[in-house]
Amino acid sequence: MTTRTQRADRRTEALSKQRIVTAAIDILDEGGEKALTFRALATRLATGSGAIYHHVADKDALLKAAVDEVIARVTTGTPGHGDPREAVRAVALGVFDIIDARPWVGTQLSREPWQDAALRILEGFGGPLDALGVPEHAQFDAATALLGHVLGLAGQYAAAARLLPPGSDRNAVLSTFAGRWSRLSPEEYPFVRRVADRMPEHDDRAQFLAGIDLLLTGIAATP
Repeated sequence: MTTRTQRADRRTEALSKQRIVTAAIDILDEGGEKALTFRALATRLATGSGAIYHHVADKDALLKAAVDEVIARVTTGTPGHGDPREAVRAVALGVFDIIDARPWVGTQLSREPWQDAALRILEGFGGPLDALGVPEHAQFDAATALLGHVLGLAGQYAAAARLLPPGSDRNAVLSTFAGRWSRLSPEEYPFVRRVADRMPEHDDRAQFLAGIDLLLTGIAATP
């Protein structure tokens, strides 16, 4: 006769870390970071919290694993069609689109810059930079400059997710900022006033990619 303990042991064995992380990603996509609790996860997986703790130490470790999983999907085997610049752009845009679709990824990336997911992004930049002929002594600076641009985006999106309620009209919010900028002192903020009208109409994705291209242009000129 099978005992309760034996049944519990079998459930624990069948419950892999991969299953837990996949379920956590689903919960995060549906309700954000606040929705991810071990109780919700246990309900989703039809198991007990203790079985989950057998595989994952705590919520922080689970969030890191979830972010690592989704970032791995866009940095592993990213197509560049043989062009290292396009490979860098593909990695960067892949991460941009993930953060745009899943704000919780940006929040987690902005918390700890050297977590596994960030290292995947750094690695995704490193190979193409070598193929571009960037001198070895300059590769670390070049790759971390690109990573800094990506993490800056993550922080920006994380802040926006905290400040703007779901369903906010982005153009209306940006127009409000543009109006404030246009009323700043022309002596103190001449540039900000000059570009204020670009605020409501700019495309975040295009602006992000423009930053990547500017960095690549500078990197290509590295002696």
